[in-house]
Amino acid sequence: MRANARRIAAILIGAVFAVTAVAPAGAQTLNIPVESHIRPIQSAVLFQQLFYNFFPESDGTTYVQTGDIPAMWLRDSAAQTIPYIRFVPAYAALRYTFFGVIQRDAKNILVDPHAEAFSADYRVWEGKWEIDSLSWPVVLVFLYYANTHDRRIFTPTLHRAMQTIVATLQCEQHHATCSRYSWPQPVPTDNVYNPNTGMIWSAFRPSDDPVTYRYNVPQNAIAVVAMRLLAFFARDAFGDATLANDASALADQVQTGILNYGRRWVPGHGWMYVYETDGYGRDNLMDDANIPNLTALPYIGWCATDDPVYLNTRRFTLSSANPYYYSGKYATGLGSPHTPKGWVWPIGIIGAALSTRRRVEIAQAINMLDESDTLNGLMHESVNPNDPSQFTRPQFGWANAFWADLLFRTVAGYPAVGFVQLDTMTPFEPLSDIPSITPLFTQLDNATDVTLTLGLLLTQHSTL
Repeated sequence: MRANARRIAAILIGAVFAVTAVAPAGAQTLNIPVESHIRPIQSAVLFQQLFYNFFPESDGTTYVQTGDIPAMWLRDSAAQTIPYIRFVPAYAALRYTFFGVIQRDAKNILVDPHAEAFSADYRVWEGKWEIDSLSWPVVLVFLYYANTHDRRIFTPTLHRAMQTIVATLQCEQHHATCSRYSWPQPVPTDNVYNPNTGMIWSAFRPSDDPVTYRYNVPQNAIAVVAMRLLAFFARDAFGDATLANDASALADQVQTGILNYGRRWVPGHGWMYVYETDGYGRDNLMDDANIPNLTALPYIGWCATDDPVYLNTRRFTLSSANPYYYSGKYATGLGSPHTPKGWVWPIGIIGAALSTRRRVEIAQAINMLDESDTLNGLMHESVNPNDPSQFTRPQFGWANAFWADLLFRTVAGYPAVGFVQLDTMTPFEPLSDIPSITPLFTQLDNATDVTLTLGLLLTQHSTL
């Protein structure tokens, strides 16, 4: 009960933080160019969710709640951590926090690899099977190790979790003959599908909505990336050649499936990726704001931003041809059937900005996020683009982390925490870094402010 009360209190404190933009003594500000001026934003806001959504637990793990919901999503907890890995070399205390996130994700996976969210006492919060729920934790492990070389994360528990991930994804390639997973309530999903595509069967999307067709292409794409990363570190980390070989073979099979069944020629658009397919020729032409999606394929390392098929896909997803692309007075971008029709998701705007090389698109995205922001720099789940005072969820931890990453990279000059292999490893695809939109001297000033702010916050928050 005490831990539960502490988390409820944290949600309330986080809400106060959001409204008042509380910052440490000697607060630093980041200079963000928007359409007609330079907007100062308190750097502390970019770390708000790190200090109010990450909880050290008595078993040495870190419980990460997704903003205003007291539950830990496998996807969200990994995505909320990744932007802050870049600061571990400067602030070693973060190692313990992020080590704890990795170990708790591993423990949660071993409780139920088909569930996507868990409570603080390791019970399943929600049991929706989503492929990316097992992909994001693998990406987190790789990125943390590649940037810190901290081998302490490779515990027996993590090893078992990685084996469980591969076994589960392999099983769901053959869902009808292998899997025992089912969702108890009726959902509007077409259950006719080709069982021989090589892709992974899914029940729900990253938005937690049911799929229309069983093969969700963006989720299969991030599974390919995750399995290639796992194949690289499994031998070195665990001495497990079988795990590495299984992960590599799985990645090859799913990649071939996407290339054979996840693309189609669309009149007026050319060859492009589809959002979902049944493997028999019926496809769902759309994109959703939640990542992984088609728009952010370069961000997750599936392809480069100049890949021709991706460019055709992006022109479709960020246009009125996509039924979930909405426009309003203050914002234009991807929405989702998960929220009211016509409402735009900030994370959709951010994902589009994180996967472009055009400075003007990044500047426009930051300007829209500035105009649609009603909480002094924190992101909602979705907003009414004609009236940003109408929104869902006061603050969304995943979107806050990606917003921070966007600003770290585009106005403070930090390099990407990229989904690529280091040292002797060969990238799956070229890293598509995004450009900065501020002059070098402004980047240096902003980077200094960010670094000082994090140091002050770590001093003031001894629990992290």
